[in-house]
Amino acid sequence: MMPGKKKKKTSSPKPGSNGSACLSDNVRIAMNKYFNDLEGHDPADLYQLVMTQIEVPLFESVLDYTEGNVSRAADVLGLNRGTLRNRLQKYKID
Repeated sequence: MMPGKKKKKTSSPKPGSNGSACLSDNVRIAMNKYFNDLEGHDPADLYQLVMTQIEVPLFESVLDYTEGNVSRAADVLGLNRGTLRNRLQKYKID
């Protein structure tokens, strides 16, 4: 890419438009598998488990997308920069 030129953003296809499941479908599939794997045992702290499992890859993906720019990542996520910083520290994400 030439200096001073911005990389052209391409629009992403709508979730599920290319035959793949959308995010909510993938969550539903994962949760159904999780419940099936419990074999009758009751889950505990499920909300916290799910949030931890989702936030880490979400933050890592957005940071990759923003090339490590935390301010821009916070904007993309719709979070306050300080809130994102705290979450990154919580999960030990650099």
